[in-house]
Amino acid sequence: MNYEALIQTKIKEIEAKENVKILHAVESGSRAWGFASPDSDYDVRFIYVRPKEFYLGLQSKTDYIDWELNEILDINGWDISKVLQHVHKANATIYEWANSPIVYYTTPEWEQMQECINKYFSCKSAIYHYYGTANKNYLKYLLDDMVKYKKYFYVLRSILACKWIEKKQCPPPVLFQDLVDEVLDESMQLIVAELVAKKVQMVESEKGVRIDKLNAYIVENLEYFKEKAEAMADDRNEDWAELNRVFINLLC
Repeated sequence: MNYEALIQTKIKEIEAKENVKILHAVESGSRAWGFASPDSDYDVRFIYVRPKEFYLGLQSKTDYIDWELNEILDINGWDISKVLQHVHKANATIYEWANSPIVYYTTPEWEQMQECINKYFSCKSAIYHYYGTANKNYLKYLLDDMVKYKKYFYVLRSILACKWIEKKQCPPPVLFQDLVDEVLDESMQLIVAELVAKKVQMVESEKGVRIDKLNAYIVENLEYFKEKAEAMADDRNEDWAELNRVFINLLC
């Protein structure tokens, strides 16, 4: 089955049945990172806007759409109001969606918003986000003798994202290989290349022997970036004016 064509069909269904305009729809999971397993699902995330009357009403409002979740498709989206509020918080998830290399659908309106969104990127907030993701997954999944190799990538990608931000002071790329090429220590290149080769042939639930040298590298970097994030000055952009302008222009 052509799943990309199916996703395009789903996007049209959502717009028609929910009375929304989808501004941007992307892949957000391992397929976007470049190391999908043979049985990886499609993690589709979309950003949408409703007619302006919806935002002017007094009723309580739902700011997300959970459209589909099964073994193949995981599709959900956020209202533009929620997205812009999270941009103000410098939520790293928004930058992941904005920079995904797999775009199922986009619009001129979204492209015009990109410049504004980038002004709200926070190095401190992003490093905290990626450190937290790496630390949580390491402690939960990578301490046993046999581990799911896919969890190494959740951890490694987050650590390399921290390294990218420290080096370049900008949002990290979504593709894992781009991070590897730019910021992975040379001493770990071969180990990670072998891990990638194994991962793409393993199903999601398959396990392999824990890689102690890789674990040691992870621990060293977790300790470093925890201290790094705590010591950084708060660099969030507190201004609401540009985000309000974007939101109003979109509705008019």
